[in-house]
Amino acid sequence: MSWRYLLLVVLAGVPARAEAVLVLPFFNLSQTPSLDWIGESIAETVRESLAAGGVLTLGRDDRQEALRRLSLRPYALLTRASVVKAGEAVDASHVVFGQYELSGADPANEPAKATLRITSRIIDLKRIHQGPELSELGALEDLAALETHLSWQALRAIAPDTAPPEEEFRKTRPAVRLDAIENFVRGLLAAAPEQKHRFFSQAARLDPRFSQPCFELGRMYAEKKEYRYAADWLERVTRADSHYFEARFLLGLSRYHTGDYARAEAAFETVSSAAPLNEVFNNLAAAQSRQNGAGAVENFRKALEGDSADPDYHFNLGYALWKRARFEEAAESFRAALERKPDDPQATLLLGRCLKKTGPRPGDPRSDGLERLKTNYEETAYRQLKAALEAKK
Repeated sequence: MSWRYLLLVVLAGVPARAEAVLVLPFFNLSQTPSLDWIGESIAETVRESLAAGGVLTLGRDDRQEALRRLSLRPYALLTRASVVKAGEAVDASHVVFGQYELSGADPANEPAKATLRITSRIIDLKRIHQGPELSELGALEDLAALETHLSWQALRAIAPDTAPPEEEFRKTRPAVRLDAIENFVRGLLAAAPEQKHRFFSQAARLDPRFSQPCFELGRMYAEKKEYRYAADWLERVTRADSHYFEARFLLGLSRYHTGDYARAEAAFETVSSAAPLNEVFNNLAAAQSRQNGAGAVENFRKALEGDSADPDYHFNLGYALWKRARFEEAAESFRAALERKPDDPQATLLLGRCLKKTGPRPGDPRSDGLERLKTNYEETAYRQLKAALEAKK
């Protein structure tokens, strides 16, 4: 996170966490447990759409924590008081909640032919005000279209100044197949990685336009360091997806690890324009350094400006300077790295070479390709701080 934002937060006394929107699972009035996934799908689609629209939202982990603190079951029908308490438990500014019901067909045996009615409410916790009721009615097989319209209404209610026209909003959200949505949600709810992978893969196969399972699969492969598979999935994440920049960050890492430094640079460059984070500038510079690009030193400096306590940022800057035979400047960076991490053998070796004014040796494994990457990605924290600062204006 940029030191500029952190400094302003300290000086302004801004809380570490900005207010955000909590979206609770919608309650299943039909009392058919096999269809509880619909309530999860509605909540996830609304949350995703709000996040993609620039609204800070709390993730599924935060939501589960709020329910846990109040000893509430995830799919229970909540009273207004319980909804308010859940929002207050995670410092939310708004809570979106609701219910749904299926009728007109046997929902257990022929769910796609049933009629779905969704009812939603939004509570503004800052003003203790409940907004108008939002409702959708249609065939369950049109779930994607119903969720999209409901999401747009929620976005317009919470962020009226930034919500796009509905037609524009719909253009970026294709009507995904019902069975693809079900598989994706079951993947989110699954506990075992193998089950998650199976459900996400099925969702992506059933509807190739569905961006969200592509992100989840890309992230899973990146975590397993299967970078070629990760890159293939991450390339499919669309710009309208709230995880787009995280996907680009992971894509940059994946391209880097497969030796495609030019495309890694392009991915990190895209992220840096929207989320100017230390780790993004560091990895962008690493990709540039591997190509002996002129921008490496500048971007390593940007990463270091954001967090001067990190020894890797000092090392990377020193390494880039050393490769350019700027030995005195490089030596200062390596000394700074060793002050923070005294047992760093690479920094010790390269400091010695700086003092001897000895440059790179082609093919030397001890000094070739030593750039250090960062795998953490803190976009959410950055956006929380940014929103908090804007709220103080």
